[in-house]
Amino acid sequence: MNNAILFPLLAYLLFVFAVAFYAYRQRQRGSFMTEYFVGGRSMSGFVLAMTTAATYVGASSFIGGPGAAYKYGLGWVLLAMIQVPAVLLTLGVVGKKLARLARQHQSVTINDILYTRYQHRGVVWIASLALLLSFFAMMVVQFIGAGRLLETTLGISYPQAVLVFAGTVGLYTFIGGFRAVVLTDTIQGMVMIIGTLLLLGGVLYATGGAENAINQLKQINPQLIRPYGIDERPLDFTFMLSFWVLVCFGLIGLPHLAVRSMAYRDSKALHQALVIGTVVVAVLMLGMHLSGALGRVLLPDLTLADQVIPTLMLQVLPPAVAGIFLAAPMAAIMSSIDSMLIQSSSTLIKDLYLALRPNAIHNEGRIRLFSTLTTLTLTALLVFFAFNPPEMLIWLNLLSLGGLEATFLWVIVLGLFWKKANATGAICSMIAGLTSYISFNLLNIKILNFHLIVPALLIGLVAFLLGNRFGQSAK
Repeated sequence: MNNAILFPLLAYLLFVFAVAFYAYRQRQRGSFMTEYFVGGRSMSGFVLAMTTAATYVGASSFIGGPGAAYKYGLGWVLLAMIQVPAVLLTLGVVGKKLARLARQHQSVTINDILYTRYQHRGVVWIASLALLLSFFAMMVVQFIGAGRLLETTLGISYPQAVLVFAGTVGLYTFIGGFRAVVLTDTIQGMVMIIGTLLLLGGVLYATGGAENAINQLKQINPQLIRPYGIDERPLDFTFMLSFWVLVCFGLIGLPHLAVRSMAYRDSKALHQALVIGTVVVAVLMLGMHLSGALGRVLLPDLTLADQVIPTLMLQVLPPAVAGIFLAAPMAAIMSSIDSMLIQSSSTLIKDLYLALRPNAIHNEGRIRLFSTLTTLTLTALLVFFAFNPPEMLIWLNLLSLGGLEATFLWVIVLGLFWKKANATGAICSMIAGLTSYISFNLLNIKILNFHLIVPALLIGLVAFLLGNRFGQSAK
């Protein structure tokens, strides 16, 4: 084990726990439900921007995405930049309406919003099931990414690496709740930016500059510098359009990003977040994917593409510096999974348990106990499923991302912007969108080389419009 790398990482993790303990002390002052799940609705613009960006940029962007750029070339770097407007779309399109609705009805979860809008428990039950299934798959991706990272950089076994990460993220989320998540996301976002810039600078220095690196990529395989990718994975119009729908437009319907809109302080904070968050995502996407693509010059023979970033950190940065900025990809992974852990816990407790036993809301001690135990139980289950990882993380992450979008996109967007939208349309859309997306993937059905999220969203939209004709609008 490399102690020069380990000690700075331990220091960073201790700092994270200190922040979680501070958040724990803060949440004792207010209602457990409001504090644990939305942090008292007190986020500033900078904190909102950093937590939204950090939540979106997880293992796929710091491990899987650069791995794909390593394997498929500079075309994948251009493709990744499609994600730059992610914060702008997520907060800009639905942010203000979600916040207003949440404050009016004291909502603390996305399913609270859906029930308020559609007045139907069936919408909440289907939404909860889809959310838990998709989140579980996405959280497994984050655990695998952390395992790969710690395995490569610390020289420990993959199972040990997964257990170390699980203990860290499970405990600090359990201790601090939503406030700890957004505060650590803010710190982690800044660490991610600095780490990304340092790593990209180290790669450019080691390769002799961008021009020299590109020339060497051309010698390895001329297709690596083509904007449309390599023959094995061509980035044609249909693929690029599908990718834009999946990782940009469809993000409007992601529950763990939408819930951020329910917790900011005021309109000024929202407007600041739109600008800051967009810049942060642009820096992170360009820096990490370009590092992965150019890293092939330094590491031409990696058998596992997902190891390119941790291996590059060891090669282009001094050990002590690598240890400090190992926190960058770790921060990206932790800031994604902590948000999903909190929302999964809130779905099980607030949306399902309290729906079945509404009188339990008066027993705050029991709710606190069940919420924290749920977080820890989910963490243990994730460890079990992360022990058998796939070859490339990015495909599993995109698969689960599509499941969430196929379920929630039209239900959230049409629910907020179409007064005549009703529960029948919402239920039809969720069932049709999710089942078609799962069926297409299981049966390996391809439609004109589009990613399967495109036909699934179209089916979900048609189902919403047809179902809406047979239902009644909520009063």
